Amino acid sequence: MAHILIVDDDKAICASLRLLLKQAGFSSSQALNPEEALSVLRKVSPDLVIMDMNFSRETTGSEGLSLLSDIRQLGENIPVILITAWGSIDLAVQGMKLGAFDFINKPWDNQVLLRSIETAIRLRLDSASDSVSKNRQQLDEQYDFGNIIGEDPQLLQVLETAGRVSATDASILILGDSGTGKELIAEAIHANSTRHSGPFIKVNLGGISSSLFDSEMFGHKRGAFTDAKQDRIGRFEMAHQGTIFLDEIGDLDLNSQVKLMRVLQDRCFEVLGSSKTIKVDFRVIAATNRDLDAMVQTGDFREDLLYRINLITVRLPALKDRPSDIPRLTQYYLRNLQDLYARPNLSFELSAMSWLQHQDWAGNIRELKNLVERTVLVSSHDQISAGDISAQSKSGVAEIQSPGPGTGTLEDMEISMIRKALDEHDNNISKVAQALGLSRAALYRRLEKYGLDG
Repeated sequence: MAHILIVDDDKAICASLRLLLKQAGFSSSQALNPEEALSVLRKVSPDLVIMDMNFSRETTGSEGLSLLSDIRQLGENIPVILITAWGSIDLAVQGMKLGAFDFINKPWDNQVLLRSIETAIRLRLDSASDSVSKNRQQLDEQYDFGNIIGEDPQLLQVLETAGRVSATDASILILGDSGTGKELIAEAIHANSTRHSGPFIKVNLGGISSSLFDSEMFGHKRGAFTDAKQDRIGRFEMAHQGTIFLDEIGDLDLNSQVKLMRVLQDRCFEVLGSSKTIKVDFRVIAATNRDLDAMVQTGDFREDLLYRINLITVRLPALKDRPSDIPRLTQYYLRNLQDLYARPNLSFELSAMSWLQHQDWAGNIRELKNLVERTVLVSSHDQISAGDISAQSKSGVAEIQSPGPGTGTLEDMEISMIRKALDEHDNNISKVAQALGLSRAALYRRLEKYGLDG
């Protein structure tokens, strides 16, 4: 049974929390001030500390920050959840910088608090007990990573972290260059979580304008604005009891970041055109190929939002840094193409595999997948050589031409043009949209419509 220390000068608060914790299966003790708390901590090591930020008439939170710093100096890696009735963005950020696990405002929601407690304790136990690295076979025996190909040590480390935290409700930030497979990792975390039977809602934040953010994320009622001809369910409500995947979070404007921060902290929102507050239960996974720390320094990304989404951070390696996985990925795509195009004898010569392993792959896995498929489509023979595939690379002389008049539908032509632009600009959405004369939002709609990877 996990033991929790409660630090609050209000005896009624302590009694309320101890009752809640007892009903949830935890044991607890209490301290009414920082001195008493430190005395307890020097004698015993609780599994978690829940502490107030103010112990006098002062409401700045400085007393709580000082106690948090003292707890850290004791050398114990004990997760600490801060609670206060005088919360502020600055106070939350200061607490997170000093190593607080979470920051919750009073009055708290019991279920939100319990989920935070369970997540903190689970992560601490897993970190202490799971120090031996696993190979791919061991990971596959424990988790479902069937859609992720590779055995490179860097990738295995990512999968091990993803598997270990999947059973918790920890917020996860996935970093990596465009095309490294961030969405696949997010899907795997959801599939291995206790929420696997719930929805997995994908949101491309880079394709949502500031004016449409509220409607897309929170929904709207009919008549809420001029074009609201019917009710719309927002993405957060769709994600209830499941996972919401916020892709391209680094592209979100500051005004929308404020709204996102609010719902991530309070787990509730109001639908446009309605005064009713909707409470939602979701797990958040975010992803970006941008440097959020640098964006915080320039004022382009909120520091409090960064702390809220990156309790756990995983960074995906670039394809060029895992060359041993290139043959595995190529064979995987080739098997799919054998079935798709009814060409069971398709194969790559050793020289072709060697050529693939010596490329830079600026577009990463997505570029490799597109190049393999393009080469198969234009090759009249089943044995693919290094010359065949190099000719279809961006540095080669041959390219697929867009269908001419009478050789395909307008959709075929549009798909071909988008694919060509994606290849030419290494999947940089801004450059692709500019080259095609589209807005980012319009391009994202076409990518989703045609099932293309952007």
